[in-house]
Amino acid sequence: MSNAAPEARPSHRRWWIAAIIVVLAGGGWLLSREAPPQGAKPGGRGGMGMSGPQPVQAKPVVKGEMPVILSGLGTVTAANTVIVRSQVDGQLMKLHFTEGQVVRQGQLLAEIDPRPFQVALTQAEGQMAKDMALLANARADLARYQQLLKQESIAKQQVDAQVALVGQYEGAIKADQGAIDAARLNLTYSRVTAPVAGRVGLRQVDPGNLVKSGDTNGLVVITTVAPINVLFTLPEAQLSQVLAPLNQGETLPVEAWDRGLSKAIATGKLLTIDNQIDTTTGTVKLKAQFANDDGMLFPNQFVNARIKVADLKDVAIAPSAAIQHGSQGSFVWVVGADGKVTQRVVKTGPAQGERIVITEGVAPGDKVVTDGADRLRDGAAVEVVDPNKRNASGTASRPQGRRHHKAEQ
Repeated sequence: MSNAAPEARPSHRRWWIAAIIVVLAGGGWLLSREAPPQGAKPGGRGGMGMSGPQPVQAKPVVKGEMPVILSGLGTVTAANTVIVRSQVDGQLMKLHFTEGQVVRQGQLLAEIDPRPFQVALTQAEGQMAKDMALLANARADLARYQQLLKQESIAKQQVDAQVALVGQYEGAIKADQGAIDAARLNLTYSRVTAPVAGRVGLRQVDPGNLVKSGDTNGLVVITTVAPINVLFTLPEAQLSQVLAPLNQGETLPVEAWDRGLSKAIATGKLLTIDNQIDTTTGTVKLKAQFANDDGMLFPNQFVNARIKVADLKDVAIAPSAAIQHGSQGSFVWVVGADGKVTQRVVKTGPAQGERIVITEGVAPGDKVVTDGADRLRDGAAVEVVDPNKRNASGTASRPQGRRHHKAEQ
């Protein structure tokens, strides 16, 4: 009995130590639940940092003027494209142009050996001289025969034969004159001139070769590049927007932009509209003309054509970034005077760059959210930040989130 009591005391102390450890651990756990996470604002929602107003960027809707511009894919076409061919057969003696040169109408381009045509002209002139001499003799004989006929010294049949002979020689003279004119024309054709003004391309034949009037490639190709045309297409649904001002005699300006729509190349005017719609593509062709004095437009060049058909005045214009899309259609978030946002369904009109016309839903002066709208709800408090101002870290203040989103239902 005396040995059992000393052994119970250490076991009793171990139970007390274990109880104290459990109590301390429980108290620490309770304290950790009550203390806010590091960096969280008091009263926050567990470290989300969402208790305050959500930062957004916003811009006001303004009243202004918006051009209505239609766009279509186009191809630059020369006002005239002419294949210069020889009109006579012969040896090409000389070329009088440089490849790529701009030539005027009637300028000498090439010479074909003129000697065969000069010989033909001389022969025709000689034949005519011979026939004229014969005609003069026949007319003199006819005059004598007619005198003898009056004296009844010759048969009338002989006089009639002489009259026919004179007519025959007169016909020969006309044929000779035609041969002379043809020979002179061929001699003229031996000097090839530019039928139109424009830029010459690469030569298709070298001097010394024999050329023919039926050669497919010809001598060279001339394209008229000043002025120059652009052919482009528009959907048939937009045709009425073009016809309305055009039928009233208005001149519609057209701009030609490069392939990437990064800069305008030239400015011209609408020339005409095709007389039918392509049923395969549902588009209509339009032709615009450009002065092209600087030569920036080149035949067969691809361009984007932009035609201005109207100017909308005193309309509500908002930033394009403010337009969101959901199952109910297009909408915007409007920031109220109390700093809370409201969702409004809108109807949009023409857009130009970063601006868009809103026909219904907002009015000039309303402030619409342009960035940070992905977590907004009706009645949510927001803080409009200026992206141009810098925060303490030296970076621009910018709301987190996407620029556009679909509304959650």
